[in-house]
Amino acid sequence: MNIENVEKTDHLKLIEIWEASVRATHDFLVENDIQALRPLILEQYFDAVDLRCAKNTHGEIHGFCGVHDGNIEMLFIAPEARGKGIGALLVAYAIKSQGATKVDVNEQNVQALGFYQHIGFSVIGRSPVDGQGKPYPLLHLSL
Repeated sequence: MNIENVEKTDHLKLIEIWEASVRATHDFLVENDIQALRPLILEQYFDAVDLRCAKNTHGEIHGFCGVHDGNIEMLFIAPEARGKGIGALLVAYAIKSQGATKVDVNEQNVQALGFYQHIGFSVIGRSPVDGQGKPYPLLHLSL
């Protein structure tokens, strides 16, 4: 896997990965939440972060990570590529090359919490709602 910059032309592939990953890991979200987030991510959030993707030797994207102000704002791996070290590779890159030291995780996303704790992040706080004010508590983690 190679870590590469994301081009605007990659955004449609990234949103496909995002949606498939969310459906596989965020079972607490309802369909309306996913449909409301999709255009925001595609039209605003991708442009608000420093995006990197993991591509195989054939140039296929298998995951991506976005960092802003030292915070990992998004990390999504294609469901068929999960468990193969791609997330760890992207996070290691984010820490080393993008200055990431923090991440927020949905409290209900136990797999993500365990993943980040395994890498060395610790919970330092909690918010009762997510960034959109929805009742999905966030755990704030830091290295």
